[in-house]
Amino acid sequence: MTSPPSSAPTGVPALGDEALQRCADEPIAVPGAIQPHGALLAVTEPELAVVVASANAAELLGEGDDLSAVLGDADLTRLRAGLAGDLAELNPLRVTVRGAEFDLVVSRADGLLLTEWEPVEGAEEAGAAWHRRLPAVLQRLSATTGLAGLADTLARDVRTLTGFDRVMVYRFDPEWNGEVVAEARRADLAPFLGLRYPASDIPAQARALYTTNWLRLIPDATYRPVPLRPATDPRTGRPLDLSGAALRSVSPVHLEYLANMGVISSMSVSLIDRGRLWGLIACHHYAGPHRPSVADRTAAEFLGRTASLLLHTTVEAGERDDVVGVAERQAALVAALGRTPRAPAQALTEGSPTVLDLLPAGGAALRLDGRLHLIGTTPPADRVAALVPALLATGAPATDALAQVLPGAADVAATASGLLAVEVGAGDFLAWFRPETVREVTWGGDPHTSKTVDTGAGPRLSPRRSFAAWSETVRGTAPPWRPHEIAAARALAGHLTESALQRAGEDNRLAAALQRTLLLEQLPEVPGLELAARYRPSTADVVGGDWYDLVPLPSGRISIVLGDVAGHGLAAAAITAQLRHALRAHLLRDRGPAAALQALNEVIAALLPGELATAVIAEVDPETGDVAVTNAGHLPALHVTAAGVSLLREGRGPALGLLDTVDYPEARTRLVDADRLLLYSDGLVERRDVPLPDRLDTLRAAAGTAEAGPEALLDAVLAALDPPDADDVTLVGLGRT
Repeated sequence: MTSPPSSAPTGVPALGDEALQRCADEPIAVPGAIQPHGALLAVTEPELAVVVASANAAELLGEGDDLSAVLGDADLTRLRAGLAGDLAELNPLRVTVRGAEFDLVVSRADGLLLTEWEPVEGAEEAGAAWHRRLPAVLQRLSATTGLAGLADTLARDVRTLTGFDRVMVYRFDPEWNGEVVAEARRADLAPFLGLRYPASDIPAQARALYTTNWLRLIPDATYRPVPLRPATDPRTGRPLDLSGAALRSVSPVHLEYLANMGVISSMSVSLIDRGRLWGLIACHHYAGPHRPSVADRTAAEFLGRTASLLLHTTVEAGERDDVVGVAERQAALVAALGRTPRAPAQALTEGSPTVLDLLPAGGAALRLDGRLHLIGTTPPADRVAALVPALLATGAPATDALAQVLPGAADVAATASGLLAVEVGAGDFLAWFRPETVREVTWGGDPHTSKTVDTGAGPRLSPRRSFAAWSETVRGTAPPWRPHEIAAARALAGHLTESALQRAGEDNRLAAALQRTLLLEQLPEVPGLELAARYRPSTADVVGGDWYDLVPLPSGRISIVLGDVAGHGLAAAAITAQLRHALRAHLLRDRGPAAALQALNEVIAALLPGELATAVIAEVDPETGDVAVTNAGHLPALHVTAAGVSLLREGRGPALGLLDTVDYPEARTRLVDADRLLLYSDGLVERRDVPLPDRLDTLRAAAGTAEAGPEALLDAVLAALDPPDADDVTLVGLGRT
């Protein structure tokens, strides 16, 4: 049957919290019982005295307080010798008890030696011929190409070895749903290949046991558990830990699940990739009870361990062509960035390949220096600008189901069900978008039909009864991002970030060199005036737009200029140079500071639209001390007199570039006796944590206590205001001699 469409693949069905908790808390590691195809004795070491025994031990092994009553002298000696070494080399130990042969398997738990006794009689054996072919089997496994080949070979060889009716290779997805990726079966059985099973079929604590216990066998799923006696370890008062025991009794829920599937016997071998459970070799038998011998099970586990070692390289080999292709395109993009380091956006969006070509995707986005570039099929620009930072903020920059991570993104599923995003510096990013891929997922039975049943101890999970193929339409997902794709995206972002840092460093060096050409190496000597200047660049290696100038005029007056262009770096320094030279030309016409600033504003409007700057000009007559001041959006000049300190707020107009045409006013004052005038940039007084009026008050107070002369004035205000080093600081002072 086919279900209604769903927005995402189904995992664990919606079940009561109490039932789920009971499932999670089920004591599967300490069931207090074993399966009846063997016996268990838990003994002390080195005495080998019996502490706990299965209820069938006396029937199979005879009565006795220690193992000397069970084993003959020769077998007991072999056992003691083996206990001194690696138990893996001892297991299984073939012994004879009361005339019958047993395979003895030992392990340690809770400070005891667990001895498990399994009769040889009744076990199915592949025979010595198969085991002689083991090297050829291993060579066949290692020679496979691709995951499909490895899984198919593994399923066939394990079925040949163990004789089960059906052997499947079962792979977990990231949500622990499973999929049958290979199958070897009896010809009359319906195929399970390609079917998926929900995560609830194998609970989390069972998966945890699979990670540490490689093999589990249930020869007869209709068995009656054999209890341990006593039920608890008399030394500790706790049930015996059987998590590593081959005979451990399994969960009744799992036995019910097998019964619902019609499975009489089952065996599983774990597949573990670099410490994480990757999947299972799942074996089912329908014709009746089935117990492969200990030797055959050990061989099956060996095949599973060998396949586990091959998983990583086999999967990588299958992806090799894709990995190589992505690496080649990444190298081409990095080379393009190297050829055009000052146009990275152009290199990534207009060349061949583009940033979109790097990964299989429908669209890509690039934000550099705050400008967003879109290529291919993407959500609208405003949605991209919001979605990408939101995904990055989750700490999981790649998703194949964006609406599950960001519920507000459901409306862009057609273009962005999958999103991979990486940061490029501060605030910029690279992103790739994958559209929704509507697909049919076929499950081994309806995954929604697991339910709860009431028991005397409360509700518990009851496994579903139907395992007929059941399909559902999955929407809102895209093909998942593969690890090598995420790595390539991060590597390209790293190159972009490094390139931007190198470019910024180079720009700052050029800007610093350019700015030094704008500063006077030595102040001119002007009869009647004493001049002083300070320029302190930012220690953050970010060049600002400060400049100052002294321009002698044909009339004998002198213009003292201090300006600040908006912005930082090479661009600001270049604009500063243009404005400085243009202002010089207009000042030399000797029509006053207001006319010069008006003309400079017209130059900006005509030739540099969008640029902003502030400037203040003080035009001084050295003979009379008369001063004309015009201010274009700059901080007010400071006038220090014997009567006090004042800020020259008159003669002020808007910043340069703010309006196309401005008539700037002029303010007039006079320097007499020891009066001084101070021009300064905003780096002196502006601080984020202190209001500007308060800083100006501090400036006035410092100037009022300064000793005579412009040099002393500059020293006093710098010491008092202690400006931060995050911005350039420029000061020019003058007084009459």
